[in-house]
Amino acid sequence: MFAVYKKELKGYFISPVGYVFMAVFLLASALILSYMNLSAATTEMTSFYFSQVLLLVVLVPILTMRLLSEERKSKTDQILLTSPVSLHSVIIAKYLSAFTLFAGTLCLSFFFHIPLYLHGTPNVAKIFSLTLGTLLIGSAFIAIGLFVSALTENQLSSAIISIATLLGLVVLGLVSSSISNDFVRTVVKWISVFDRFNSFSNGMLDFGSLIYYFSIAIVFLFLTVRVYEKRRWE
Repeated sequence: MFAVYKKELKGYFISPVGYVFMAVFLLASALILSYMNLSAATTEMTSFYFSQVLLLVVLVPILTMRLLSEERKSKTDQILLTSPVSLHSVIIAKYLSAFTLFAGTLCLSFFFHIPLYLHGTPNVAKIFSLTLGTLLIGSAFIAIGLFVSALTENQLSSAIISIATLLGLVVLGLVSSSISNDFVRTVVKWISVFDRFNSFSNGMLDFGSLIYYFSIAIVFLFLTVRVYEKRRWE
């Protein structure tokens, strides 16, 4: 498992994918922080983290699009399917490699907070809560993107489908308030990954949201394994 994890993590820096993800995420985060906080002279970080989540809708598929679709296209997945290595271990290793790069990049963005601490007093508890929420929603997005990558042979198709899926989950939360039917509105709000992110903006840990994001990651990792188990039997 560790060998696959190391190989996949190294692969992000052999190709431009890792550098593109880090550069775009960090540059966009710096610009957003400058506009929303430094220019406005405020230490309120909620809007900044919400913007980062929206960035992940587009950027996470860049991380996941090649993880499985590239192997399927080049037929190297046949080695995976016929090897005695546990499919669970391989899928989890690929997932963790993408999550490591994402989490590391998110940590690097903390350096942009330094001016806020030099000239103000940000709410540390809220920043910690929002950071945890961003990590959790990112972990769920990566699992979804990995599952889509397992279904396609083309990296571009994988990225487009992943973006459309993640965008749909985000939009559900934005339109939920306009739904008149109480039952439908409740179901939509429950499904929406973005609506549950609101709970982290209060500086408190919502265990319901924690379980929700963990559940999404586990379910889609399980589905990814099932896709490859089906191919192995075929």
